[in-house]
Amino acid sequence: MDRRHAVQALAAAAAAATLPDSLAALGRSLHRGLGKVQQLRTLDPHQNATVVAISDLILPATDTPGASAARINEFADLLLTEWVDPADRDSFLAGLADVDARAKAAFGKDFVSGTPAEQTALLTALDDETARWKDLPQPKRGPEPFYHRMKWLTLFGYYSSEVGAVQDQHFVMIPARYVPCAPADSLAQTE
Repeated sequence: MDRRHAVQALAAAAAAATLPDSLAALGRSLHRGLGKVQQLRTLDPHQNATVVAISDLILPATDTPGASAARINEFADLLLTEWVDPADRDSFLAGLADVDARAKAAFGKDFVSGTPAEQTALLTALDDETARWKDLPQPKRGPEPFYHRMKWLTLFGYYSSEVGAVQDQHFVMIPARYVPCAPADSLAQTE
């Protein structure tokens, strides 16, 4: 199983098991609102480019669409503008600035200007920090790392979008036919 399929399986399982109906409805509502907003309202152009670059490395386009196809940057901007409280918004924007500061320290330029290898190395380091944070006992954790929040936002935005649900997960609201006791993966093959 490659990384993308592992992420998909984990995200689908987490979404099915832990997403309350209200959170899933929020995701769908935000995606419906994307077409109504003509410009970004919270993210500036550089922050927007950073969100695009990070989300595309988290969920790249392969044989299925990636994070850009689901417009994760616009989803993040709308969420930050209309749903997130000011302290969390400021924390997210500070996290984006920290990614640039770390990129400048690591490879002498901002994150967006780095090569894919440099960007991936930085995100791997941030992912390792997030894993160490998650391994700490709850009372000792401290604030949530930016990358943990960014990863969640990318997966939530992607799998609550039409692109993620239909094109990636092959979600069908009403199946075309009834197939009793069939393995889930056999439905896609026979349609």
